[in-house]
Amino acid sequence: MKSKTIKIKIIFLLFAPFLLIAQQKTGNIVEYFGKEKVNEVSEGKVIHIFKEGLALKIQNFEFNSSSFPKDPVFYKFLMNPTLTVKKNEVFDINFLGNELKWNAIKVDTSNSFNDSKLRSSYVYLSYKSSSKKKVLFEASGHSLLLINGLPHEGDHYDFGWNLIPLTLNKGLNTFVLKVGRFPRIRARIIDPESLVQFTNRDLTLPDILVEEDREFIGAIRVVNSSDNWLTNYSIQSDLKGVKIQTSIAPIAPMSVQKVPFTIGSALNTEIHNKVVLSLILNDNKGQKIAAKKLEINLKSKYKHHKRTFISQIDGSVQYYSVAPTTNKDKASQALFLSVHGASVEAVNQANAYKQKDWGNLVAPTNRRPFGFAWEDWGRLDALEVLAEAKSIFQPNNQRIYLTGHSMGGHGSWYLGATYPDYFAAIAPCAGYPDLLLYRDSFTRKRSNMPIEKVSNFGITAKVEERLMMKYTPTLVESMIKRAGTPSRTLGLIRNYLHHGVYILHGEKDKVVPTHIARDMRERLGKFHNDFTYYEYPDGTHWYGNHSVDWNPIFEFFKQRTIKEDKDIKKYEFYTGSPGVSSNSHFITIHQQQKAFEVSSFEFSKEKSVEINTKNVSLLEIDTRPISDTIVEISLNGEIIKIEDKGIVFFEENNGKWNVSKAPSLKEKGPHRNGGFKDAFRNNVVLVYASNGSEFENEWYFNRAKFDAETFWYRANGKIQVVKDSEFSLKKYKDRNVIIYGNKDNNIAWNKLLKNNPIQVNDNKISFGGKELKGTQWGSYFIVPRADSDIASVGVVTATGKKGMKAAYMNHYLVNGTTFPDVLIFDDQVLIEGDSKVKCAGFFGNDWSIETGDFEWN
Repeated sequence: MKSKTIKIKIIFLLFAPFLLIAQQKTGNIVEYFGKEKVNEVSEGKVIHIFKEGLALKIQNFEFNSSSFPKDPVFYKFLMNPTLTVKKNEVFDINFLGNELKWNAIKVDTSNSFNDSKLRSSYVYLSYKSSSKKKVLFEASGHSLLLINGLPHEGDHYDFGWNLIPLTLNKGLNTFVLKVGRFPRIRARIIDPESLVQFTNRDLTLPDILVEEDREFIGAIRVVNSSDNWLTNYSIQSDLKGVKIQTSIAPIAPMSVQKVPFTIGSALNTEIHNKVVLSLILNDNKGQKIAAKKLEINLKSKYKHHKRTFISQIDGSVQYYSVAPTTNKDKASQALFLSVHGASVEAVNQANAYKQKDWGNLVAPTNRRPFGFAWEDWGRLDALEVLAEAKSIFQPNNQRIYLTGHSMGGHGSWYLGATYPDYFAAIAPCAGYPDLLLYRDSFTRKRSNMPIEKVSNFGITAKVEERLMMKYTPTLVESMIKRAGTPSRTLGLIRNYLHHGVYILHGEKDKVVPTHIARDMRERLGKFHNDFTYYEYPDGTHWYGNHSVDWNPIFEFFKQRTIKEDKDIKKYEFYTGSPGVSSNSHFITIHQQQKAFEVSSFEFSKEKSVEINTKNVSLLEIDTRPISDTIVEISLNGEIIKIEDKGIVFFEENNGKWNVSKAPSLKEKGPHRNGGFKDAFRNNVVLVYASNGSEFENEWYFNRAKFDAETFWYRANGKIQVVKDSEFSLKKYKDRNVIIYGNKDNNIAWNKLLKNNPIQVNDNKISFGGKELKGTQWGSYFIVPRADSDIASVGVVTATGKKGMKAAYMNHYLVNGTTFPDVLIFDDQVLIEGDSKVKCAGFFGNDWSIETGDFEWN
């Protein structure tokens, strides 16, 4: 069985490009890949277009871990930043005995390297500069990039957004690009018109609503190609004569930051689609540094429009789109949360719906059109938009509904299972419940193809033999995978009992195959008594706006409400982590016995009050909705007397339950429960080392900027980068912090991690009394911030140069990847993947190693 599973995963990698193309061609609300690609350069003069290069194809026939992808090519260039390659140079010989060579490539008439053979390839480019020079490197179509050995985020959706400020070395400069979703690459070098300037690539702008007398928020990127910090700078906006000044946070040297700015109102003015918005960037002396004129829409709040807000994840500006009610004078209407599919803009999602007369519809962005498949920061975006919409529209809290299409259909299944008491009903359209289930739906079919057909995709009999080899994951790999439990939607399937479910799917859908919907119908049919299933006759993946705006769905919604707590006699709740989802109605799971395994409770008051739990060590119950006269509770068969009415805590110890006091916020809980990814929220700030060697300081500064670049590209983010010597606990109070470096080179280490059970120095990691020595070790871990009840500290650290290179990847910012509280690894993960991770695991509920759960290789 394991060998077949591995084969399925491998074949998926081969067929994935064809699935992406299929998803691309799904209908009129879909924004195609690269449709809005930037081609014109307004930030300076193009001084070089890369027209020749070398390409190396590495066809991967092995399952490549998503947490630590194997990358022998980047490994060589990371370990030797001055490495150069030549035409026909052999990189390696693969297991088939074939030489893997660097082959010459040239651009087409669009100045792009564009060839289907570039799939699964690396592109090597070089440029000789006559002097040390400040430039902008612009490339598109790549997923990752090394410039002279330093990592940078790519432009894998081929938008043409990326601009990387760069100081060219005098002499040879090398660029190694990993080809992204499409087999095309474009690369140019730009002489910037100014060292500090605006770019209008990737704006976030609201619609100015003429009925609202308030300030609005937008965001624009500022390019800093200088060696200086931009401190105390400000942006002045001017809309129809209304001028507003906005201070911006410091911007690091040689970086690009997307910054918020405030826009004045246009109360009672004429509705107009394109009005000039003028922006001026002023320095710390009030001198004009840059200017830009934009176009912005003036709209009515009673028609389709988009709104913006400041995210608490990172202080960035995010938008959501609204299809408002036509019944503007009625209070406490319904609220519909509609989540979009892959590549769809939220504004197009909302525009696919006609306005309703009994509720407002809001469409969040998932942070980007592709974003995070509504998991990770996509999930948090949906929750932030839901909270914003509730605040603005003041809906009937019993009439909140969830729907979505394609990837948004997955979002409906996932969010509906994760937050079941938030919604009265859900309606997944053309959706898949679990990303793994979706992936395997294609590959199961193709894994049984005859070898003659599979050979068209490069699978020979010898490859087939390799695919069939059995693989047993190590205990460490299983521990890493466990961090993904909150995303395994089918493990939470009984949470759908909270609400009605309407499944809509096209009869002939080949993008999300119809059998996935039929499978969910079968699964629900075994226990659920309130769901409707409808296959649209002859329907493909997208068959018009009624693929989402389907009247029977809204009639189904209208008949259902969220139950009042006092009316609930029986219910169940399941979660993979209290840090993701902890409660339903009046019961909260605070802590687990085994971290990131499914925890649950079953409640009943049909006869007496009974609660049965699994994998729960600390439970909170609000007894007030249960009964005014409650005197005892049966908890896992134990009768416990209730003396104080209201909120009561129960703690399990050695199999016995007792009433306890409220848990300390210093312990794990819904507010701060770990998994390394959890560090990247709560207005997170990135603090890099500056107290090491010249190499260490350059590396960690770039490493922090790399994460900021990635979070901007993938999450429309704005994460502040801070030098360690400038960090203070007071200035960044209660904010999450990511530390880059170790105790010897990051000045902020002792401020935040002095008493931490994991200490990292040059040449040594100390882990609860155990020591690993050498320069090859890297680690990612998360711990609570000692001076805060809510904030966390994430750590990207290493014992030396090899370990620093081993920790270059930031796949923790990619959806679908899994990262527990602690990972320790060496440089071999770049070649061998997860199997070479030395240690992985979770701290205990008291954040100690002693009560934690760790596996070692």
